[in-house]
Amino acid sequence: MIKAIIFDMDGVLVDSEPFHIEIEKQQFLLNQISISDEEHSQYMGVASDVMWKEIAEHHSFNVSVEDLTEQFKVQSIQYFSELDEIPVMPGLIDLLEKLSRKNFPMAVASSSYPEIIKIILEKTGLLKYFKVIVSSQEAGKSKPEPDVFLLAARKLGVLPQNCLVIEDSANGIKAAQAAGMSCVAYQGSGANPQSQKEADAVVKSYGQLEMML
Repeated sequence: MIKAIIFDMDGVLVDSEPFHIEIEKQQFLLNQISISDEEHSQYMGVASDVMWKEIAEHHSFNVSVEDLTEQFKVQSIQYFSELDEIPVMPGLIDLLEKLSRKNFPMAVASSSYPEIIKIILEKTGLLKYFKVIVSSQEAGKSKPEPDVFLLAARKLGVLPQNCLVIEDSANGIKAAQAAGMSCVAYQGSGANPQSQKEADAVVKSYGQLEMML
């Protein structure tokens, strides 16, 4: 029985993936790192420090992984702070309002930096809907490891098997399943349907998700 819902943030609550991709491409150019779009797509849903460590294993560059990670963090915070608008996924607020009225516990579990999670949730007005906010940095490991979802469940006071995760990336889906949670893939406009095959179900709208609940 589902007693709580844990949402990923980027590509699930907000259409922010294009912003992250743009920031990362700027970093690649700035540091003269040649990354194909195919390789780049493999890091969707992965924390940036993990992404840079994995890139360092396959590419040579003159900047340390620590400096790249810090550089990326500073640039990302500045980028999102200066955005006038961050698009919320269609139908999401209506769903969150209905779940809130039923006192349904909800959490956000994201691979983004805590500072960016806060900026995005505050700018979009979504912060008020979530009892728990967890980042991969706080959990200690990034998706596809299950730690961020397990920490969210503990903070919600709900057993993992009673949690439903809403994800969009292959890494996020793997993390939810490794945590022993049910997982529904949200197939937004920027999602890759091929990467969502392992989810328990796929929805293309939050109206569909509401009917499932």
